[in-house]
Amino acid sequence: MVTPFQFLSACDEVGTIMSKELAPLIGTAYGGEELCIGADNTPTERIDQIAEDIVFTYFREKKICCSLLSEEAGMVDIGGESGIAYLDPVDGTFNAVAGIPFYALSIALSDGEKMIAGYVMNLSNGERFTAIRGEGAYLNGEPIQVSTETMLDHSAMSVYAKKFDMTRMMELGHKIRRWRLLGASALELCYVACGRLDGFVDMRNTLRVTDAAAGILICQEAGGRVSLPDGSPVVFADNVVSGTCLVATNRVIHRKVIEYLRS
Repeated sequence: MVTPFQFLSACDEVGTIMSKELAPLIGTAYGGEELCIGADNTPTERIDQIAEDIVFTYFREKKICCSLLSEEAGMVDIGGESGIAYLDPVDGTFNAVAGIPFYALSIALSDGEKMIAGYVMNLSNGERFTAIRGEGAYLNGEPIQVSTETMLDHSAMSVYAKKFDMTRMMELGHKIRRWRLLGASALELCYVACGRLDGFVDMRNTLRVTDAAAGILICQEAGGRVSLPDGSPVVFADNVVSGTCLVATNRVIHRKVIEYLRS
């Protein structure tokens, strides 16, 4: 298996290629054309397919890992010696197709037991969030840390919920200062990591390992805490059809959020 540093370097090259190749499709109906149903049982749009193909081609050629799990293709053997990569080729597809500059390439690397490296690139502006387990988190190569906000009524958080949970989530929304729904969970987790948000709460039970693996590692390495809504550790199924809920915060306010969700 390649080293975590080599993995992040490969992701940088893939991200650069992808940014150029996807640029003509951003904000277009052509980019949003539905081509098929992906392994995650949702429509695969043209922009997703092109982005995924770029990653698969590069990772196969460079033998970055043994297997790659992607929302569109599922688990695929790509010929490397070991390691599993978890890919969301375009996190925030709606944003990309609508021309909203908040969508990302998200890739995490596992040694088979734990995530050891995470990479998230905002494809609209080139910002790169990276982490290697035990070595901290970075934005464009500079160290980042979560915020130090201690008060819910001063905090800014992304909060998602299913329709039947919206009343309860609105109550949480009234307890925080700013409620944001930005539409790309990998980037939102990274925004917690660098202190732009104080928390990220997703109660839809739809987040999969490909959506969140990289962002979770980056958030944790920046000092954040990530858990299920009851405070227990997050454990993902190794597929793209089983989802879960998630709470990620700057750690300081985590207990307060969990206590509210339990009430």
